[in-house]
Amino acid sequence: MCGFVLAACNSAGGLSSPDVTNAPAAGFGNISSGSEEDFILNVGRRIYFEKGSAVVSDEAEMTIESQARWLKNNKKWLVKIQGHADDSGSDAAQKTLSTKRADAVMAELVKLGVDPKRMWVKGYGIERPVTDCDAVTCQVQNRRVVVNLREEFDDSAPQYR
Repeated sequence: MCGFVLAACNSAGGLSSPDVTNAPAAGFGNISSGSEEDFILNVGRRIYFEKGSAVVSDEAEMTIESQARWLKNNKKWLVKIQGHADDSGSDAAQKTLSTKRADAVMAELVKLGVDPKRMWVKGYGIERPVTDCDAVTCQVQNRRVVVNLREEFDDSAPQYR
């Protein structure tokens, strides 16, 4: 009897409910190739690091390779590479580490053929922490570089000055 009742919920008067399993996610149905949304969803913009390290891992290298391919095919975008750190150590040390992380990602992108004149780095240290998580998870997420697309240079870009 239960099965009959559930089946009735999926059809009314011979009409079946739409298949929503494979429907595009709300807000993401019309992502155009080469758009910022395309980069964020299909390539990924975050690279994570080990505690106290600016060494690009093998896993991070795969993301950077995807970013480089995408950026070489979408030359209209400028790239701001933002380094971040967790809260262990002095503010100055974390700012230095976050800049080294951003520099490491930029060096990999350049090595893979992305024009360095399109990119700049900014180390934020602990200024912009991820906060919507427990302490341990947030620390791991704060050891990151975020590759952001820009249409123009901002005041943190050396080219801007």
